[in-house]
Formats: sequence, structure tokens, C-alpha cells
Amino acid sequence: MLKSNPGLALSILIALAAICFALFSGEPYYVQVIIWVFTNAVLAVTLRFVLLIGELNIATAAFFGIGAYATAVASTIYDLPFFISLLAAPIIAGLISALFGWVTLRTKGPYFLLISFAFTEVVRLFYTKSEFLGGNSGMIGMFPPMALNDYFPAIAITILTAILLILYLTERSNLGRVFKAIQNNEDIPRSVGLNVIALKVLCFVIASTAVGLAGGVHAYTNSVIAPADFTFFVAVLALAYVKIGGEAHIAGPIIGAAVLTLAGQFLHSFGPYENIFYGAIIIGALLLVPGGIVGLGARLRTGTFKGRAER
Repeated sequence: MLKSNPGLALSILIALAAICFALFSGEPYYVQVIIWVFTNAVLAVTLRFVLLIGELNIATAAFFGIGAYATAVASTIYDLPFFISLLAAPIIAGLISALFGWVTLRTKGPYFLLISFAFTEVVRLFYTKSEFLGGNSGMIGMFPPMALNDYFPAIAITILTAILLILYLTERSNLGRVFKAIQNNEDIPRSVGLNVIALKVLCFVIASTAVGLAGGVHAYTNSVIAPADFTFFVAVLALAYVKIGGEAHIAGPIIGAAVLTLAGQFLHSFGPYENIFYGAIIIGALLLVPGGIVGLGARLRTGTFKGRAER
């Protein structure tokens, strides 16, 4: 597979280099930035994954938070072991997403978008009103075991890389092709006897489980979480990563996440003007690079520069 797919081989080499850097660099700030890049890449890729069935999923932010809080509760309140508390994140996120998806994915387009937005805000408000979850102050104390402390950044990057790889392989599988067929015209899969609603729910659950696990990693990485970390704006940024990187290929959101995350770190030095410049970068990229960075690369390879912007 790697010989026939040099892009995948390069991606794995980059991930291995990041893991080695986390193990041996001794530069905690840069290691933290790398983890942020990989976390944001998972957010973007999971949002794009639901786009395979034609739905924009703002609830990506909600399930990221559900995963983080599930791990935090398992770790601090129930004092469960590290790997068990981390495993709680995808399990809880997956179960809730199955129920949410089964109820809501009978709607389409703007209706589903609005429902997912409302769900994200309701979940955030639930955190703020729940004293056992720390209310507005959030939760603290999610620390990996002392024996794993020096290795945790590498473990975090490994887990996040595995999530991206699994999503990539799922998209390339026959199941992924069925998801794309639903996006193009769901009547065709239905005409051959496929349960379109169940397949949509499955796509939604896969994405939510993946981003839930990323939320668990986020809880242990930061050791502190709060409701403000999981607003709908998280999903808006994830959408920006997708559009700037390009949604035609899974590499697009990963590249977009890397570019904007690194740009955000650089722009911290601009103080109160940070958000202005950050917004200008997003607007400029969307206007000047239709189809995203991946689309630009494809046009450079083929010599065509008049391609339409992707949806």
C-alpha cells in the first residue's frame, strides 16, 4: 500500500518524526504545538468525514467536549486507570452520537446544521450548570501516570495519528464509497436496498467516536478543561481548516489545520490585533486559493488554474 501511495508514506514519516521529536527534543513548548496541530487535524478530518454524506456537523465540537469530560470524570471523580479513563471518551461519545444521529439525521442540510449547532450549545450549557463538572470553572487534575509522564506527548501524537489513519482507510474502503454515494444521490443506494439512515448514523458515529477520543487526549494534554473550550466556534475553526486545506482529499484538512495552528501561534505576538490578522488570513486564503491548498497543488500539477472552488 505504501509503495503505491507515496502521500500516505510521507504522512506516516512526518508522524514518526513528530513522535521522535516529542520523545527526544526536550522542548515542551514545541511539542505542545505539535500536539495542538494533530488535535486540530483530527477535528477537521472528522468534520470532513461527515461531509462525505453531505452534512455539515457543528456537533463535532460537542463530541470533542463530551470525550474530554468523559475522560475527566473517569480520571478525577472515579479515579479509573489512565487507559480506561481514556477509553471512556470514545465509548461515551459514540453512544450519545448514535442516539443523536438516529433522531436528527432524518433531516438534511440547514436543518441538520441548526440542530447540531443547538446541541453543541445545550451541551456547553449543561457543563456550566453542573457543579459536579466544575460549572464554568471546568475540571482540573487530569494527569497521566508518573511512569508515562515523559512519554505521554509521544503517546498522544501516536493516538491522534492512528485516528487519522483509521479515518483515511475507512474513507478509502467500500464503506467510504457508499458514504460518498449517499452524498451524491441517496436515492441510488436506497434503490439497491441499503438503509440510508443507518449508514448516515454509522458515518456520524465513526466521526464522533474519533473526535471523542481526541477530546480525551486533549483532557490529559491540558490537564484543565472548561465549557468555553467546546463552543460551536471550535467547529467553525475546523471548517476553516477544511476549506483552506481543501476538502477534496483528507490531506486538505490536515494541511489546513497545520497552517492555521502555526499561524495562530505566530500571531500571538500581535496582541489585540491577533484575531484581525487571523481572520484576514482565512478570508484571503478562501478568496485567493479556491479549492484550498490541495486544490492549488492539483492545478499546479495539471497546469490548469481556472478550476471552480469546491463546495
